[in-house]
Amino acid sequence: MDWIVTIVVQLVIAVVVYLLITKKNSNSCTGSQLKAEKFGSKEFENLSQARLKSLNVPLTEIARPSQISEIIGQADGIKALRAALCGSNPQHVIIYGPPGIGKTCAARLVMNEAKANPESPFDKDSKFIEIDATCIRFDERSIADPLIGSVHDPIYQGAGQFGSMGVPQPKPGAVSKAHCGVLFLDEIGELHPSQMNKLLKVLEDRCVYFDSAYYSKENKNIPPYIHDIFENGMPADFRLIGATTRQPDEIPSALRSRCVEIYFRALSETELVVIARQAAAHISIDASESALRLCAEYAYSGRDVVNIMQLAGGIARIENRSQIQKKDVEWVASTCRYKGRPIQQIASDVKPGTVYGIGVSTTSSRGYIMEIECYVYPKRGTVQEVCTFGIVDEEQIENGPTRLVRRSTARASIENAIDAVSRRYNKDLSSYDIRFNIPGGMPVDGPSAGIAFALALYGAVFGVAPKHRIACTGEITCNGEIRSVGGVEIKTQAAINAGAEIVMVPSMGHRVEASDKIRFVRDVDEAVNIMYLNSIDENECVCEHAGEYIVATEVYSSMTENP
Repeated sequence: MDWIVTIVVQLVIAVVVYLLITKKNSNSCTGSQLKAEKFGSKEFENLSQARLKSLNVPLTEIARPSQISEIIGQADGIKALRAALCGSNPQHVIIYGPPGIGKTCAARLVMNEAKANPESPFDKDSKFIEIDATCIRFDERSIADPLIGSVHDPIYQGAGQFGSMGVPQPKPGAVSKAHCGVLFLDEIGELHPSQMNKLLKVLEDRCVYFDSAYYSKENKNIPPYIHDIFENGMPADFRLIGATTRQPDEIPSALRSRCVEIYFRALSETELVVIARQAAAHISIDASESALRLCAEYAYSGRDVVNIMQLAGGIARIENRSQIQKKDVEWVASTCRYKGRPIQQIASDVKPGTVYGIGVSTTSSRGYIMEIECYVYPKRGTVQEVCTFGIVDEEQIENGPTRLVRRSTARASIENAIDAVSRRYNKDLSSYDIRFNIPGGMPVDGPSAGIAFALALYGAVFGVAPKHRIACTGEITCNGEIRSVGGVEIKTQAAINAGAEIVMVPSMGHRVEASDKIRFVRDVDEAVNIMYLNSIDENECVCEHAGEYIVATEVYSSMTENP
């Protein structure tokens, strides 16, 4: 009987100990819960107080357009964006252009117009989900993916109550949040290649499919909606608007083929002055015209303008002045290291052998003029020497594992120009050395300077200078034909801004309209006729048209005899 009593006593002691431990844990949990609630209540109060306070809205936000009419300089781009989004069948879009010119703002405002259009599939509930591709951080194991979405498997920390039941939980990404709306992906060219491939799949399927080793159709613990997601996918039917500062050839062709491509151009100085004036009005301060113009000279985008004007306005306020002056902008530009664009003007007294070509910057998409010099002299060695300074002599092309190094298109344009002048004007230039130079230090590449090389060579050979302030662009063949090139509209405006009285452009392949300053040319003869013939004085040289040739006499002889 003693052993029975012993067992009973042990059981009683165990029960008592269990009850004491349970009570202690309960009290501990209750105390921890009370402490957590008290701490959480205090933090919530601090958060509420913080929300009641705020600083003034920065000028960059105040100056942001709230209506499409307030966006400066992008009328064509906005028109194209409206056509792509506001109809009954909206398209995916990629917007190209330099930074700070209104791509994001235009997309957001055009989306508002589309939502108000009764013919559009967008409605008042359609969302505009904005995400920056440079900030998308994802796990290659698919644990987390803010763009496409991911699955939280039961083994992951924070799986919650469903995780303890062995249920995988799909988490929607931006593509699903933008369902029946717009996903605006800024800097889309910076998207990781694996993310780009996933995005392309979503665009094709218009939904997102998830996989998980923990999913089973027979698992009755899984809620019906999760079963539906794994079986049928999560809806992601949206329209993509991608914005990028990259060049089109840097964007994967698979993405480009699915999108309408729209270009937002760089802003002119006149348009930047308008933005600067508006920025000054937003901060309720006056600005002199000289300060506004100087601000536009230092700025490359609307965002630059606003930043400069905000600092200049701050300086004026500190000094108790009601007007931003030129010296304020100069101080801001010097202190903040803004690099102003060089002032380009076509000279009125151009020497023989000097011609102004036109190019487009690949970084800012702005047009610029470039001075091209040519000089010829009797050959010094046994082989003709053609020296080129300021151009790219070779270029490298990579296509997967294949790498091709070839003579640059600028160098090829010079050789075509030499052939064209030799053939069209019956001059054997093989006994002369030829030197081309482009001052300024920026290497030039591309075929668009071909006609300028040919005209500079003609002027050097025949010793004649252009009659007017003339700029030109166009590819030249070895037969002297002038072919179309890109960016003619931008180049034309840049030349006119630089003081060109005549701008020569190819006859085909552009949208430039005829005007008193635009001359369309088909071959080198027409270009020479516009630039030189009327400038040759009878006492200097007599030029005759002989079929397709022009024969020059005294000037060429005297130049080659006394280089």
